[in-house]
Amino acid sequence: MCGIAGYYGLRLAPDEQRGLLGRMIGQVAHRGPDGQGVYVDGDVGLAHARLSIIDVGGGRQPMCNEDGTVWITFNGEIFNYVELRAELIARGHVFKTTSDTEVIVHLYEERGPDCVSALNGDFAFAIWDQRQQRLVLARDRVGVRPIYYAVRDGGIAFASEVKALLQVPGIDAALDPIALDQMFTFWFPLAPRTPFKDIAELPPAHVLVANRDGIMTKQYWRFEYPDAAEDRPVTPAEEARLTEEVRELLLDAVRIRLRADVPIGAYLSGGLDSSITTAAIRKFIPDNLRSFSVAFESAEFDESMFQEEMVAALGLAHSVTLCRENDIASVLPELIHHTERPIMRTAPAPMLLLSRLVRDSGFKVVMTGEGADEVFAGYDVFKEAKVRRFCAAQPTSKRRPLLLRKLYPYLPRLRNQSQRYLEAFFGGEPGKLDDPLYSHMPRFRSSAGAKAFFSTDMREAIGDYDALAEMRDRLPADFARWHPLSQSQYLESAYLLPGYILSSQGDRVSMANAVEGRFPFLDHRLIELAARIPPRLKLKGLTEKHILRQSVKDLLPDIIAKRPKQPYRAPESRAFLRSRVGATVLDHMSRANVANAGYFDAGLVGRLVDKCDKLASTGFRDNLAFVGILSTQVWHEAFVTPAIKGRGTAIASSNDNVRSNHSTPVSAAPSGP
Repeated sequence: MCGIAGYYGLRLAPDEQRGLLGRMIGQVAHRGPDGQGVYVDGDVGLAHARLSIIDVGGGRQPMCNEDGTVWITFNGEIFNYVELRAELIARGHVFKTTSDTEVIVHLYEERGPDCVSALNGDFAFAIWDQRQQRLVLARDRVGVRPIYYAVRDGGIAFASEVKALLQVPGIDAALDPIALDQMFTFWFPLAPRTPFKDIAELPPAHVLVANRDGIMTKQYWRFEYPDAAEDRPVTPAEEARLTEEVRELLLDAVRIRLRADVPIGAYLSGGLDSSITTAAIRKFIPDNLRSFSVAFESAEFDESMFQEEMVAALGLAHSVTLCRENDIASVLPELIHHTERPIMRTAPAPMLLLSRLVRDSGFKVVMTGEGADEVFAGYDVFKEAKVRRFCAAQPTSKRRPLLLRKLYPYLPRLRNQSQRYLEAFFGGEPGKLDDPLYSHMPRFRSSAGAKAFFSTDMREAIGDYDALAEMRDRLPADFARWHPLSQSQYLESAYLLPGYILSSQGDRVSMANAVEGRFPFLDHRLIELAARIPPRLKLKGLTEKHILRQSVKDLLPDIIAKRPKQPYRAPESRAFLRSRVGATVLDHMSRANVANAGYFDAGLVGRLVDKCDKLASTGFRDNLAFVGILSTQVWHEAFVTPAIKGRGTAIASSNDNVRSNHSTPVSAAPSGP
């Protein structure tokens, strides 16, 4: 894991090039504290900040091939580099290092941009191909590692984080109102859109090629599922075979993710997924495995009891960071500096504290359980959609009240509502069953309620844009043929996973402290296997991740193996309303600051703060609006305020690229060398 930055085709004087690269890579130095390097060739520049994990002594970057015609700056890990290296050597390639970086260089020599299809890893890289006079950017299949870019003056600049791009003359921070509308609907902007006007994110599983003819992007992989018509009962023998395949492939995904020249630890939440990864690591590292957890003061959020069960069962050397409500409030400005986008939930804040504990404990790498819920259907939204479909199809069934109350048992405010409220909230109307977003509409509706706080100017900037319509338009052509569970999984995996889980709650909070996360459940081989598994083996009745549980039940204590899903959550509005620290951060929501930013109606925001302050317990919608507005205000102060001093509020026009088509040429083209 590292930080990368660079440019191609920018009109820079020779004496400006290295200085700009130094400033850009300096902005992401937290990602790579072990060394920096730059490379300049005419109007091309590459920069790298290194977090040394593999070939600690020899893997310095930017790195080139034997004759210096292919140069790379690379962030991430290639987990099958050992096998690829052996194949490349057998074909005559000569290596100078034992790093995974050099494997990409030689593979690119053979296959060009198509080399990405051979990589099993988490990566974002830039390659300058001197012979072809082209810059190639690439990102891993599911979006673990970030890469952003901006087109300016006929050239392109790129970086691991937006703050590096803001060092380029002419690239300024201004809010994209369409992105804000998307974040207040889905919790994230739809890539390639970002919160920053005219700054794009390379979507997962995409390659970008820039040359004198322009800039093109191409998707090389996507989540795919069988047609629903293929779904059928499964024999015990078939289930046993699939269960064994899951186990073998999961263990292999863990095995290759243990490749490193530094120690590897494990995140342990106490839930099923992190317990599985930790237990699987134990099969390969029988001694001295270090694990790390977050604990909360409030029993509503704390899972310490289950963490301790796993620590005792596996004999782990375990460390815990205690997250108090004050901590969430105090860390928010630092958090937004790293996420570079507003957040709708506070859950990333404790993860930032956890990665700090890992760093302070001398570790650079941890393995985590992210991805299991998407790949094996673990989220409550999958069960919820199944129950809603049943209720819509069986309007007179006496099981309706019982089923609805079985959803979200950890949300007492929801469980205490009337049956009429529950049916209205979850929405089981038969007429809407054909909506491709059916499974997620309760979440989207609840989140979009926060848009009631938008200012008049913001509403005018957004105009008649419809975020839901854009998402529907983006769905694959064969989406309608998939099983409803597969459709729900796609929405989580293709959108929320890279847009929020792996970014604001993943890479950005771990790499803030130079800690690399590794995700066995996101090995593309396991994803493709799980996609082929019949839905009834993933969500069996209302038991989530059934086949995964069966595949590893011998590795876990019974209390963990049979534990129902409890999503990771953290205190929200109350973290800012009950302390002096929170009051300081809360000043961002003052009438004057809200009016000055111009995004929200200051009077309505004031009433929201008063309401949350008076209530003993705040509901989902109010919490989401509170955190979303507060974090947007903090984001504005961190990024936009420095750019707008002396020139007014930066609400950009939404008329351009309202529906970006990221599979077509980018309009601006870099000049040739």
